[in-house]
Amino acid sequence: MAKTIEKLNPKQVKNLSEPGTYEDGKGLRLVVKPAGSKSWVLRYQLQGKRREMGLGSYPELSLAGARVAAVGHRKLADTGVDPMAVRDAEREDRRKQLARSVNFEKLTADYIAAHGGHWSAQWLQGWRSKMERYVFPLLGKLAAADIQTEHVLKVLQPIWSDKTRTADEVRSHIERILDAAKSRKLRDGENPARWRGHLENLLSKAEKKKARRREHLPAMPWRELPTLMQRLAELDDRDANAMRLLILTGARTKMVRFAAWSEFDLDAAIWSLPDERMKMRQAFEIPLAPSVVELLRSMPRTDDSLYLFPGQGRKADVMGDRALLTLLERLKLSNITVHGFRSTFRDWANDCTNHPREICELALAHDERTQTEAAYSRSDLLEKRRALMNDWAVYATTVPVENVIQGGFKRA
Repeated sequence: MAKTIEKLNPKQVKNLSEPGTYEDGKGLRLVVKPAGSKSWVLRYQLQGKRREMGLGSYPELSLAGARVAAVGHRKLADTGVDPMAVRDAEREDRRKQLARSVNFEKLTADYIAAHGGHWSAQWLQGWRSKMERYVFPLLGKLAAADIQTEHVLKVLQPIWSDKTRTADEVRSHIERILDAAKSRKLRDGENPARWRGHLENLLSKAEKKKARRREHLPAMPWRELPTLMQRLAELDDRDANAMRLLILTGARTKMVRFAAWSEFDLDAAIWSLPDERMKMRQAFEIPLAPSVVELLRSMPRTDDSLYLFPGQGRKADVMGDRALLTLLERLKLSNITVHGFRSTFRDWANDCTNHPREICELALAHDERTQTEAAYSRSDLLEKRRALMNDWAVYATTVPVENVIQGGFKRA
């Protein structure tokens, strides 16, 4: 119940502390909450219905200011106009004006400022150079709300056929920035840069698949892998352990280099990577085989580093981008690539197991499901991937005696 005071005065408003509602007259009220906060409410009638409208908090809105605001709102209500509808329309106009004042180039800078702290210098430079070269000349000065499918296509179509991988990375960057703009209420509607169900209908899928095929790199035959894994276990240093983690999880080099202890739940045997750490910018969970959990538990932790594999120089947070390649060279395996171990895993899964193709692809973060399929089957596929990765780890860490020779590896 409202507490009756003939008329509030500034001193009373300042000193009131007992929770309750205090009338100032003509529908204007001061509401005091148990926690001590105070706010103004206007009660009015419109078309026979009683309504309440929040005016603002005290002391940001003083007694005099609340009275002035109440007079204006009551006048509107007396003419049959809902003051809350007017206020909402004014807020929407201000929001649209703000949205128009922030162009895509500024949105990109804001996105990099929010997420770039976890990126490598090389990835950050790549982001900026692609945006400056391909995107800003066409979209840089546009507001997020103005960017439509035709604008995105003008960026992508000239480079889709001969620079498909670059074009798809650019598309992903645009999509993420526009998603961030929508989260900030700077645009509405669907994202014109999304691939599934949208741009895939307008750009050649064949070119995208061809670009993936061009990505294939020299790989170790799967029959030779267990012997390599034994040698890495014997080395038991930072780089060897990083390579073992990479091979046993099917991860990419950058995923391993920047792996942080906070991403691992060893009790649940899961490695959770946030979206900004993934190539396709979608968060991803990797199930860890028992041998991987054992490896991680055995690794030393550096107190002053967040990372599993810290850098060795003063300015290096993580291991260098050539560290694993140098390890292969040290092992006299310069004829293969680090990235090629993903192909080794895929060939083994295809040749030696009955695990479904989609599970094998998803284990490499190649998700070809629709968004609806992914939403409904997420937990199921995690456990199916766990079974696959357990089989892989058992194979990779079991060395056939006939493959071991003194001083090296048996060649196929």
